[in-house]
Amino acid sequence: MAAEIVNPPSDSADQDGAEPLDSFDPVFALHRGGKMAVQATVPVRDKDDLSLAYTPGVARVCTAIADQPELVNDYTWKSSVVAVVTDGTAVLGLGDIGPEASLPVMEGKAILFKQFGGVDAVPIALDCTDADDIVETVVRLAPSFGGVNLEDISAPRCFEIERKLQERLDIPVFHDDQHGTAVVTLAALRNAARLSGREIGQLRAVISGAGAAGVAIAKMLVEAGIGDVALADRKGIISSDRQDLTPVKSEVATFTNKAGLTGSLEDALAGADVFIGVSGGTVPEAAVASMAEGAFVFAMANPNPEVHPDVAHKYAAVVATGRSDFPNQINNVLAFPGIFAGALQVRASRITEGMKIAAAEALAAVVGDDLAADYVIPSPFDERVAPAVTAAVAAAARAEGVARR
Repeated sequence: MAAEIVNPPSDSADQDGAEPLDSFDPVFALHRGGKMAVQATVPVRDKDDLSLAYTPGVARVCTAIADQPELVNDYTWKSSVVAVVTDGTAVLGLGDIGPEASLPVMEGKAILFKQFGGVDAVPIALDCTDADDIVETVVRLAPSFGGVNLEDISAPRCFEIERKLQERLDIPVFHDDQHGTAVVTLAALRNAARLSGREIGQLRAVISGAGAAGVAIAKMLVEAGIGDVALADRKGIISSDRQDLTPVKSEVATFTNKAGLTGSLEDALAGADVFIGVSGGTVPEAAVASMAEGAFVFAMANPNPEVHPDVAHKYAAVVATGRSDFPNQINNVLAFPGIFAGALQVRASRITEGMKIAAAEALAAVVGDDLAADYVIPSPFDERVAPAVTAAVAAAARAEGVARR
């Protein structure tokens, strides 16, 4: 698979006779014809090449794999390719726009896999939204792939789909909206804490948003030893005394909010050390001002952060967003290419919590002695990132016994 930009001529009018969009919009010009192409890795120049690449030579490889199924990883692309699977129900900030409209994003994800991790990826947009239908479809597609990256599937179905696929498949299944965001957030938080001379165990965090990303971040922060973390949804702080919680949120209530906070997000922020926004909306400035001295504000909603950086900087020691035009961008591309590259390198059967923690630690370590308030997380274009994350994830997979080579 080659992640190539493909730009066929655009001098023809669209079907309705109007001027083509790419005649005046460079975004459409780049996307015309798609952003990917398939490319052979072996030559087919003459009949001898053809006999090796296809019949009759290919039959020998097929027979060998039939006798020893594990050879599929050595003699096909399976062990180096990921399926990027969506149903189009939670695409970026656009919501439920359907499978066809999701394809530009899935193509983009695939070329990021290739560009930043050297991993081939195939976009797969499914025309079904039932959790069991998605699971059954992916299980049937799985023999062609070494891993599955679930993408832009709405909560709470995304939790069930990931869990069921992990139970049924012996290849890594990773919902990037959850875990990629959590890994990068933890890496940035580790460095913010180091900059302030504190340990993560000394921090109390508040997360705005109890969807896929918010729940995953909470789980990872608890795994990493956070002092305390509370999540807030539209109805306020998630606590065990609420009667309106979904099963996922009820589980969250069992390992978060040790302080027993109740009330609103603003109530939780009073005296908090960390704000993490993955929900959209706007947090009042007064609530930010009520946080502890030297607080960290990670307002990651796109395109409009929950707290604008200009406001956050009045009160916070470290400010991060999800945007590329401000310092400290919390960007999933820092995590998922290296995580999958490391898992595929050792043919891991799954991606464990330990592998994700290792990825976060490796990512944080890239910053090194250059640590500063406006540099707690490296750039996606830092060439050290993917190799560092890949090596750490591969080592963790071996240590946890899920590596098969």
